[in-house]
Amino acid sequence: MQAVNKALEWITKVAYLNIIWIAFSVVGLVAFGLFPATAACFTVTRKWITGYTDIPVFKTFWKAYRESYKGANILGYIILAFGYILYLDFLFLTVNNNESTLLLTIPFLFISILYILTVLYIFPVYVYYDMKISKVLKSAVFIMLLNPLSTLVMVMGLFGIMFVLWQFQGIFIFFSMSIISIALMMPAYRAFQKIQEKQTYINNGKLIED
Repeated sequence: MQAVNKALEWITKVAYLNIIWIAFSVVGLVAFGLFPATAACFTVTRKWITGYTDIPVFKTFWKAYRESYKGANILGYIILAFGYILYLDFLFLTVNNNESTLLLTIPFLFISILYILTVLYIFPVYVYYDMKISKVLKSAVFIMLLNPLSTLVMVMGLFGIMFVLWQFQGIFIFFSMSIISIALMMPAYRAFQKIQEKQTYINNGKLIED
C-alpha cells in the first residue's frame, strides 16, 4: 500500500509540473515563455534526480523561470535559428535534385543528426552547469560525443514517450515535457557524473605525480 501511495504521489508531482510548464509557456505567449518554462521544468527534474525529492515544485519552478528568462530565451532562439538554417538546406536539396546537390546529402544528414542529438543535451547542460550560453552549446556537443550510451538512452526514451503521446494525445496536458525532461535529465546526469569522475581521476593523478 505504501508503494502504491508513493507511486501516486510521484504521478501527481509529474502531472503538476507539466501543468505548470504549460501555464507558464502560455503566460509568456509561448514565444517568450516556452524556453524559460522548459528550463524551469528541467531545473525541477534535476533537483529530483539529484536527491532533492521534497522541494516545493511551484516555488522552485517560479524561481528558475525568473532567473533563466533571458538566458533560456537566447539559448532557445539560437537552437531555432540553427534548425531553421537546416530546414532551408533541406528545401534546397529537395528542390535542386541533381548530382551536385546529391553530394551534399551525406554531410547534411550528418550535421542534422549531430544537431538533433546536441539539442537533447542543451537544457540538461544549461540547468546543471553555471556557464555562458556559448559554452553551453560547446559543452552539449562534446558531452554528446563522449557519451554515446547516454545519448542512445535519450533517443530511445524520447521516441518511446513521443509514441505514447501520439497514441494517447489526451494525456499531453499532464505528461509531456515533465516526462521528457526526466527521460533526458537522467542519462544526461549519468554522463555529467562520468565526466566529473574522469576529471577527478586526472586531477588526482597529477597530484600524485607532483
